[in-house]
Parts: sequence; structure tokens; C-alpha cells
Amino acid sequence: MLTEGWDSSTVTHIAGLRPFASQLLCEQVVGRALRRRHYDLREDGRFGEELARVLGVPFQVVPYKQSPKGAALPVATRQHVRALSERRALEITFPRVQGYCQSVRNELTVNWSTVPVLEIDPEHIPSEVELRAAIPTRRALPSLFSPGHVDHATLDGYFDAARRQELVFDIAASLTSEFTQRHGLAPHIVFPQLVRITREYLNERVIVRRGAAMEHVLLGQYWQQVIEQLGLAIHSDIPNEAPIVPRLDPVRAEGSTCDVDFWTSKPVREVTKSHVNLVTADTDRWEQTAAYFIDTHPLVKAFVKNDGLGLTIPYQDGHTLHDYIPDFVVQLLGGTKLLIEVKGYDKKADIKAAAARLWVGAVTASGRFGRWEYRLVRRPTDVVTAIDDVEQMSF
Repeated sequence: MLTEGWDSSTVTHIAGLRPFASQLLCEQVVGRALRRRHYDLREDGRFGEELARVLGVPFQVVPYKQSPKGAALPVATRQHVRALSERRALEITFPRVQGYCQSVRNELTVNWSTVPVLEIDPEHIPSEVELRAAIPTRRALPSLFSPGHVDHATLDGYFDAARRQELVFDIAASLTSEFTQRHGLAPHIVFPQLVRITREYLNERVIVRRGAAMEHVLLGQYWQQVIEQLGLAIHSDIPNEAPIVPRLDPVRAEGSTCDVDFWTSKPVREVTKSHVNLVTADTDRWEQTAAYFIDTHPLVKAFVKNDGLGLTIPYQDGHTLHDYIPDFVVQLLGGTKLLIEVKGYDKKADIKAAAARLWVGAVTASGRFGRWEYRLVRRPTDVVTAIDDVEQMSF
């Protein structure tokens, strides 16, 4: 932004120095140039014209290409896309998923028969050693009778500050980290249970020989055994594998078609089985055709185009996280909610479809949002078949 002086009200030029990914940001920037510099009235009692040049900011309301002299600026036709209060019965809700975790519905258990006894023995890791200067004899061999002072090194100082409770928490924390990384378990569910299991392990499965102490478990060799043995023996007491469930947005856990309210200059189509009055089109024909088949299908209760709705599916492509936005959300008469993507060629179609199947599986497994399905169709006419197949699966 280039200004005259230091007063922010004297903006005459605005230059975009980086790509603008959000139109809202463009509105905020351009808005700084809407303030007048002078308020002196002309002879006709009106304010004089003031101009601000906008360079490199592709804001659709503000023209950034010079128009021919005297030519009227084209005015884009804008439509108000919004949820209609009289169609509240067609409202569709959905969860806002940020990630996934493994559900632990019951307590973790340990197969103690597979956990060997750990023996803390000074013969394995000495707790005291004698140190003497390593002065060799004439035969280049170490000698106990070499000159020098004899020192005794012990582990007592190393464990003076160690406490049993601290040992228990350190083991449980290490196991929690392993379980959350490998199995996606929630730390706040796993950690308290692992503290209890660790206490039981130290009391029942660890033998401390004379000259050693329980705190010697902190030594590398013993520590590794404890983590490996307990990690292999601990499991959930659910007969089958615990399901993957969604990790919801802590601020806005659920979204709704009631939130749709925006203006657009894209082509639109009126629909009847939608809480939202219009369907916007991002393609020339495919999405309008698909919307028609959905709107007229006898098994459809309600649907909405996923534009301004906020339903996104997280997925990872390489090391980068992205949000996948499926085209339509359809509420079927049988109660199932169906995500539909109408896609021709897309090199990431398989990655997005896999992310969508994970999303609907996790949301369904949570038990809070009903049954969800996902279908990727290659032609608009395939929408009818997809709806029929999903509805038949519910019976």
C-alpha cells in the first residue's frame, strides 16, 4: 500500500505485493482507499471526485483494467444464495472433522501371561564399580597393584531425586506416545489407564535383587524391556478392532445448511428439495445436470450444493495437508446422508475418494451423526444409479 504521508486516510495507491487467496482480504485492503481525503464541497454542493489506483489486487467489484473512455463499466449480475426459513424442514447438518482417532470404548487390558518377569540384578548392570588409574605393567597388562588412588563409583547420586510416582508417570507417558502414534488413540483416554497398568506391572512383575532398587528401571536396558513387553501385551478389550472416529472442531462441532448466506455472480439454478434457494455452478453443464437428477429423484428428501456450506474433508497429498470439498450432500428418505462427487478426470481423484471413504466411515462409527456414504460418479446421469444403490443398502 502506497500512501501520502503517515495518515492512513490519505490512501491514493494500493499495490498487491503477494497472491491474494481470499476475497475478504481484498475487501479489507481496498476498503482503506474508500476514505475521503477532502470534505470541501463544490459549487454544486457535492463532494469532488477522488480516485485511488488499485494495482495487482484481483477484486471483482473494483475494476483494475482501464475501461475505454466513456464506456460504461460492465455490472455483473449477482445472486443472493441463502437458506430459506420456510424450508427449514429440509435442513441438513454435518460434523466438522479436523482429524481422526481410534475409539476406546472400554478399558485397556493386559495379557499378563505374555509379560515376563523383569529382574533388576546388580550382576546385569553393576550399581557400584572400582576405578583405578589404568597404568600397564612392562608386559602391557593392567595391574591391580599399580600406583594410584582407588575410587568407588555408584548410582546412588543418579537416583537420589528419583521417585516411584515419577517412574510410573514416565513409563505411562512413553507408552501413551507409542499408542497415540501407532493406533491413533486419544491421549486423555489412554494415559490414566496406562498409569494403573504400570503400577500393577512394577508391583507384580518386577523383582529387585539385593544391591539394586526399583528406580534402576530408568536405566536404558531395563527401560527398553519394560516399554517393549508392556506395549505388546496391552490391548483394548473390544473383541474386534476399535473403530476410527472423527476428531471434531472444538469450537464448531456441527455445521448446517442454515449457515449458507452469500452472494455470487456464477450461474445459478433454482431447486425445490433444498434448504438453500439456489445451486451455484462451477462447470458449464455437469453440475446443473447432476442437481436436476438429484432434485427430481423420488428417494431424495433434501440436498444441498457444497458451496458456502463449509463441509470439508481433510486429506494429505505427500507432506501437504489439503481440504477436499465434495460437490453435493444428499439426505435420502431412508435416513442415509450421501456425499456425491461428479468428476471427470482428476489425477487426485483416488486420493480424495479414499479420504472421503475414511470420513464417512469414521462419522458413521461415531454414532452421533447417522449413517453416511460416499459415491464418486463419472457422469451426471450416474447420480441416479448411485442414489438407488445406497438406498437399497439401507434395507
